[in-house]
Amino acid sequence: MTYSNVVKNGFKLIYKNWQLVPIQFGMMLVNGIGFFVFVGIPLAVAFVIFGLDFTEMTELKNLMGTMRDPSEIITKYIGLIVVLLVSFIVYLLVATAVGLYVFGGSAGIIGRAVKDGVKRFNKNMFFSEGKRLFWPLVGFTAIIGIIFLGVAFVIGVFAGGIGIIISIAKGYETTLAVVLGIFFSLLLFCIGFALIISSIALALYGTAVIVLKGTGPWQATKDTIKYLYRNPAALWLYCLAFGGYFLATFLLILLGTPFNLIPIVGTIIAIPYQIFSYALQSYLGLVIVAVIFIYYYSTEVKPSETLPPLLADEGTEPISGNSTPLSDTSQNQTPEPKAPLPEKG
Repeated sequence: MTYSNVVKNGFKLIYKNWQLVPIQFGMMLVNGIGFFVFVGIPLAVAFVIFGLDFTEMTELKNLMGTMRDPSEIITKYIGLIVVLLVSFIVYLLVATAVGLYVFGGSAGIIGRAVKDGVKRFNKNMFFSEGKRLFWPLVGFTAIIGIIFLGVAFVIGVFAGGIGIIISIAKGYETTLAVVLGIFFSLLLFCIGFALIISSIALALYGTAVIVLKGTGPWQATKDTIKYLYRNPAALWLYCLAFGGYFLATFLLILLGTPFNLIPIVGTIIAIPYQIFSYALQSYLGLVIVAVIFIYYYSTEVKPSETLPPLLADEGTEPISGNSTPLSDTSQNQTPEPKAPLPEKG
């Protein structure tokens, strides 16, 4: 299946399951309200209980004193700090759980549409898929988090090595140090960007493995690494989808910038525009998930099939590099014998 067909079918799939977009928006509202409930309210209560003056903490002189002697501020506001940390950790756990549940339900709906041909959104199926995929996604998220920490460590090691090389070069010639600094900075950016893109692609394709094959988190990670190694075209497809998403986000930010320059009317217009922007970004994000799922299904789960069940009756051209179009059996049927024409006398 070609990239254009995969992307087109991804848009079709999310269009048929458009209910997933307001669900994503509702999750954003829930997390926003949750931040106020789990962090804002306990913080306000802590200020009242400990008799703290917020204006005192925000003064510039006290802030500079805090930077010079942080132990004093920690001792003075230890109760507030403990409440803030506990509240933020609780909020983070709740927000992560809600996010994984909603993402699991959305990924499950997309996976059922790709694998089983389920054509429309079903509320009961959404909750069922969210429960089924919650704990596998929790384990897989932990593995991906460790991988991201490893990527950050590698980037940090590269950055430290570059700093040492540049400092040594400064002892010989300043121009050489500048040239090496530019070169190694670009090299570090390329390496870091490649590692981050590969890690995100691993996360998405790994989710496809969990949803479409039902494997565990660790096995899904190993299978995904092998799959991306055997099929670099899958990584290029993600880069193409990510580039489109980044371009759309940049255009949305660019179009929304003039609203900030208008004093009152701009603020009023900016609120619905921000809602529209988030809805569009959620829609495009779901399209990327659908594109990844369709491509993985067509190249790994059922590579012999030209199209997933949901899209097989759409009349979409199912041509791929190694596939051959199905023959038209209606042309191979034996024609019925015709009655002989009467002879002319």
